[in-house]
Amino acid sequence: MSRAFIKENDLEHAGIDIPEKAISAEINYVTPNGLKILQQEAGQLESDRAQLIGDDSPSSKQKKLRIEREIRYYFSRIDSAIVIYPYQQPPDTVLFSAKVDVEDTTNKIYIFEIVGEDEADISSGKISYLSPLAKALIGAKVNDEVKWEKPSGNEYLIINKITYPKI
Repeated sequence: MSRAFIKENDLEHAGIDIPEKAISAEINYVTPNGLKILQQEAGQLESDRAQLIGDDSPSSKQKKLRIEREIRYYFSRIDSAIVIYPYQQPPDTVLFSAKVDVEDTTNKIYIFEIVGEDEADISSGKISYLSPLAKALIGAKVNDEVKWEKPSGNEYLIINKITYPKI
């Protein structure tokens, strides 16, 4: 029978096929704070899903499907997390979880913290360990000059200070 003769509410099936959120194939290094953020987000999503129980409207079904997709993503990230504790890092070398004060060639100071993919937020100075900047910084020591390869051209940074957050 042709679907043209079947009467269905289009909204009832709208959004049913929600693709999974892409999960990085890279190692999921996280700071203790990054793990806490993942756990909090998963908990909030579970709470959001619980509030929709009993509401079988098409829009609620779609919301539940989106929330469940996000829950699967966050639990996958939590399950694969490898926590790197800052106090275990050598204090004189830039490694994962380091907070690094750098100076560019115009004497402008920047502070970056090297974190996991899910915790990265450039507006807060938190950069993913996979970013070109983090890759340039990792392994450096105070007074080292590193070359940051940017699409707009190379920039040179001097490491002024390395700290690791206290937990």
